[in-house]
Amino acid sequence: MSERYYVNSPIADHVVLQGAEARHLAVVCRKRPGDVICLFNGDGCEYRAEITSVDKKRVDLTVIDTTSPPRELPFSLDVACPLPKGDRGQFLIEKLTELGVTSFMPLRTRRSVVHPSESRSEKLERYVIEASKQCGRNVLMRIAPLQFLDDLLRRPELPAQRLLADPSGRPLTRPASLLHTIIAIGPEGGFAEEELAAATAALWQSVSLGPRTLRVETAALAMAALFGHTSTSV
Repeated sequence: MSERYYVNSPIADHVVLQGAEARHLAVVCRKRPGDVICLFNGDGCEYRAEITSVDKKRVDLTVIDTTSPPRELPFSLDVACPLPKGDRGQFLIEKLTELGVTSFMPLRTRRSVVHPSESRSEKLERYVIEASKQCGRNVLMRIAPLQFLDDLLRRPELPAQRLLADPSGRPLTRPASLLHTIIAIGPEGGFAEEELAAATAALWQSVSLGPRTLRVETAALAMAALFGHTSTSV
């Protein structure tokens, strides 16, 4: 696969890269006119393009061809959980992107600690782009606004398959069918009893990930990996 660069705009026959992406291409990677790279903008396609001119702040390219390789899950998979502290949050976003998750919802619960601001959400979106470059995704995982658990449980447009991780739930098994699914993971201290009761009343299914206490990012990635592996095995 050619080196991949993100373009935050529609891609036509002629493309201009500016800013950080242009500097990385010209200064770090030392690309020159005639070199061919891969562009993507999140629309599901990737664009093979030839460099026509290079400057430290601007790179001009001509698109050679367009392809749409099948790298997305065949169903929507949404993950809602409190954002872990520090670098663990970046790790979580990068790996959820690699696993094909459709959207990530930062979750605010009674026991959660980290509640990302709008500026933090912009950083999360950058992590998604960088991970997409590496793993080959051409559809960006969406970063949703901060969501209160009580509001999430009552949302009318939620899919029928709604799973909430809790040690008292039934053992999690591989899904029998590939349906739009949302997964909710609690904070380090787990969901409060009243939150579990509200989830049950809203027809969420409690599922257990085993006898060991997992960190937020471990639980989220384990569940996402299980569903992603299932999609390649049916």
